[in-house]
Amino acid sequence: MIGYFKSSNPVNFVFLLVYAFVLRWHSIIFPHIPVPQATDGFLYVKLLSFLEPVGNALPLIYPLIAIVLTVLQAVILNNRIVNEKLLTKQNYLPALTYLFITSLFPEWWQLSSALIINSLMVWVWGMLTRLYNNPRPKSVVFNAGMVVSIASFLYFPALGLLLLIFSALIIFRPFQISEWLVAILGLLTPYYFLFAFLFLGNNWNPLIFLPAVSISVPEFPAFQQDWWRLVAVVLLIIPFFISGFLIQGNILRMLIQVRKSWSLMLFYLIICILIPFINFTSAFEYWILCALPFAAFHSYTFFYTSKKWVQETLHWLIVAFILSLNLWMTLLETEG
Repeated sequence: MIGYFKSSNPVNFVFLLVYAFVLRWHSIIFPHIPVPQATDGFLYVKLLSFLEPVGNALPLIYPLIAIVLTVLQAVILNNRIVNEKLLTKQNYLPALTYLFITSLFPEWWQLSSALIINSLMVWVWGMLTRLYNNPRPKSVVFNAGMVVSIASFLYFPALGLLLLIFSALIIFRPFQISEWLVAILGLLTPYYFLFAFLFLGNNWNPLIFLPAVSISVPEFPAFQQDWWRLVAVVLLIIPFFISGFLIQGNILRMLIQVRKSWSLMLFYLIICILIPFINFTSAFEYWILCALPFAAFHSYTFFYTSKKWVQETLHWLIVAFILSLNLWMTLLETEG
């Protein structure tokens, strides 16, 4: 099956849609109504309020929105990776692996602020990879800073993604303090207009939009008793480690810009792993921010692994696990 997605045949988009619905059939039968968390931003809260009348009458709208967003993100990520030559051939593997990864945990089937942010970040990552030899780097980092700032309106700890912009400046550009300041200026600009609107509207209360920041390292009791999560983490990590060995083996044959892009993708993953520890809540849904960089590394594993049986084994193990998880969740809902 992996062989089909190694080509650029447009029919693969139809396969992607089939995978998207089959791998999440539980969420369609038992739709989850999202509830804003303490760390969610005001823009996400307003979005849920806007959807509430329709959602109460037709809860199916929430998983459908989540599936549509996931498929669009998968396709855009696929185009970014192919256009930046991170893989040497046109294919649909990044899109496929993104669908796999976002289906490994039930919390990632749901509509959430972090899922929406992935739509913004796949765009930001594409912008940042073009900093190499870019004649107008300041406009790129300014726009990237603005997008990250808007992402914080959905999920406040997303401000930590500013580190991704700084990482890109370190990797792709010689140090110039003006470019770093422009990135910060881009981050502050949406807040400037927001606070100006509040002030002019006699509704000045900035603390609502600037919650206190805390960092904690919580325990995960669910992982101690939930074998489903442990298996999902293993299926997430194994292809990632394989890709690490493959990238190291091919690194001398890569163009300089491609090497730097993979380095930025690794920093992206590390930053996304750490962000949910800011103003931590028990919700696991925010780690879906890691799905984009994980998908890139997984696609490298599927594309460059020389043994076809390894590719197919990983593919069918992941599919079998996700379908079993759907069945298990359905049985729990039925018994409950």
